[in-house]
Amino acid sequence: MAAIYLIRHGQASFGKADYDQLSKKGAMQSQLLGKSWQSLPAPDHIFLGDLLRHEQTLENFSLGYQVSKPARVLHSGFNEFNHVEVLTRYDAQWKNFADKVAKTNKLPNANQVFQAEFSLAIKRWIGGAYDSDYIESWPQFKKRCITALQDVINQELMNAKRSNDICIFTSGGTISVLVQHILGLSDQNTLAIIQQLRNTGVTKLLFSKKNLSIDYFNNYSHLTQAGTDWVTFR
Repeated sequence: MAAIYLIRHGQASFGKADYDQLSKKGAMQSQLLGKSWQSLPAPDHIFLGDLLRHEQTLENFSLGYQVSKPARVLHSGFNEFNHVEVLTRYDAQWKNFADKVAKTNKLPNANQVFQAEFSLAIKRWIGGAYDSDYIESWPQFKKRCITALQDVINQELMNAKRSNDICIFTSGGTISVLVQHILGLSDQNTLAIIQQLRNTGVTKLLFSKKNLSIDYFNNYSHLTQAGTDWVTFR
């Protein structure tokens, strides 16, 4: 069976006006992942979403792996959901995102406040009662992610020269939905998965013409080996 490694991006700028940018820690996390990959076979193919944090994670992974910039295929199906839209539909104050973030960051418990707001916004989005409010509803997001994975699998199955190892650089929401799809989880359990994924954590899938399964989930041993301070959720 061939393997697909779903790689969550490094720590981005959570709670900042421009989230789509790796922090310094996120760049180093990605390099640590690349360094740990030196004991594994080189990926035959690399796919990634077209967000900046996906590209930056791959670039820093390559630095750690000590290889030249590898060929890659962009696939917007692996992009994260639009967290600004999800927050705005929950509370219109988030419409001017930069201003709302700036005000929140002045609070002594800014991270906790932002996380509480974000969790409530996600629950509203997943709940199903307000699907028509969103440009991309939760069911539409799930369908997009699953279709993107199936695109990769179908492409590989039709290729005369089959790949053994495929890396996909993506985001936590996307990985959670794909795990849900494979295991048949409820939406509420999927929400719990989203909250547990670590930055640069790796989830390994195995696939063949007839089977798709999970070999392991959310492996971030490359971070714990470097020190627990490197382990982040966002």
